[in-house]
Amino acid sequence: MSRYSKDDIIRMVHEDDVEFIRMQFTDIFGQLKNVAITASQIEKAVNNEIMIDGSSIEGFVRIQESDQYLHPDLDTFTVLPWRPQQGKVARLICDVYNPDGTPFVGDPRGALKRVLKKAADMGYSFNVGPECEFFLFQTDEEGKPTTATNDEAGYFDLGPLDHGESTRREICMTLEKMGFEIEASHHEVAAGQHEIDFKYAEALTAADNIMTFKLAVKTLAQKNGLHATFMPKPIFGINGSGMHTNMSLFKDGKNVFFDENGEKKLSADAYHFIAGLLTHVSSMNAILNPLVNSYKRLVPGYEAPCYTAWSASNRSALIRIPAARGQSTRVELRCPDPSCNPYLALAVCLAAGLDGIERKLTPPAEITENIFAMTPAEREAKGIHSLPGTLHDAVEAFRKDKLICDTLGEHIVSQYVAGKEKEWDEYRTHVSNWELEKYLITY
Repeated sequence: MSRYSKDDIIRMVHEDDVEFIRMQFTDIFGQLKNVAITASQIEKAVNNEIMIDGSSIEGFVRIQESDQYLHPDLDTFTVLPWRPQQGKVARLICDVYNPDGTPFVGDPRGALKRVLKKAADMGYSFNVGPECEFFLFQTDEEGKPTTATNDEAGYFDLGPLDHGESTRREICMTLEKMGFEIEASHHEVAAGQHEIDFKYAEALTAADNIMTFKLAVKTLAQKNGLHATFMPKPIFGINGSGMHTNMSLFKDGKNVFFDENGEKKLSADAYHFIAGLLTHVSSMNAILNPLVNSYKRLVPGYEAPCYTAWSASNRSALIRIPAARGQSTRVELRCPDPSCNPYLALAVCLAAGLDGIERKLTPPAEITENIFAMTPAEREAKGIHSLPGTLHDAVEAFRKDKLICDTLGEHIVSQYVAGKEKEWDEYRTHVSNWELEKYLITY
């Protein structure tokens, strides 16, 4: 049931001195977009009358069919705490619709909604808890980002070593004003790297929260003279940033993954869900790890998983089952990175897991050893395969997986593949500094 009605939104805008409302939506590549309206237009907004030019959004529609409408999710209304408190700015997260009143098939939020409906028809609700990592870098005298951190801290260190501590604290406090429940925040392994964990939520809300989180982090870092980046691997030789994704299914208020009498206290459906993820993960990588740079994180030696295996405790495995049981039982997928589009990422994860449940797939044996220390022959003997090594390989696997492509729909798949093939081709033909340093003098 909705928290807010149209009348509630109109009243809050006028009573709270809100002057601008940002009508936000997300393109297929995970970039947050918005149309800003004044308070005088709020009645049009809540009645789904705000238009956008979809042909100007990469991957949306052609120029001859450009008119689209924003349908705000009224429950996402919130005032942005970092904006002035005189003449406030609020936001509404929107779905994108066609002029005939039908949902736009290329809207990522809509793609997630479609899979959630399938889960609901099976009796399930899908909860997600993300762990978002990011770097805080200094800026130069022109305000442009550098890769310097002035930070010598490591995992769980605190000030004065952790130079980003005050900004991280401000981010947490700001998010709590927006309704987030912050569970933990800490310095990560690499210098300048941070993590803030917020409480799990139903998947659509979780995806909305990830987009809001990234906006808040970037905005507050900039306010403090820093640059925040969710780029997966900004610096060679140190850990990259991941977005470990904790998932659970509930039915009738109970966690479906928990079974007091099951092996490791996991249910049959939990094992089927794990098997579904492992079956499709290589083709999901193009969505979960969407950048050329993503695959420079997914290499041995930096804690990021690059092999298909699961374990109840082993952090070198792609899928880990954290120790908590009962209502907190969950499956943690460790390969996604924070550059992904969270709506598409959660859509394919849920679809893969449900496929495992529907087909009653069985996962391979648990891997308890350090996979990074195994030889290729040892991995092969245990049925452990490598994830795609490049964006090109990931896109090739993606386009061959019928379930994943059907989940997202032909429009999103064709536009996404075209965009990623263009990105790969730009990278493939670019002459990098590494090449100049390696070859210019020698040859």
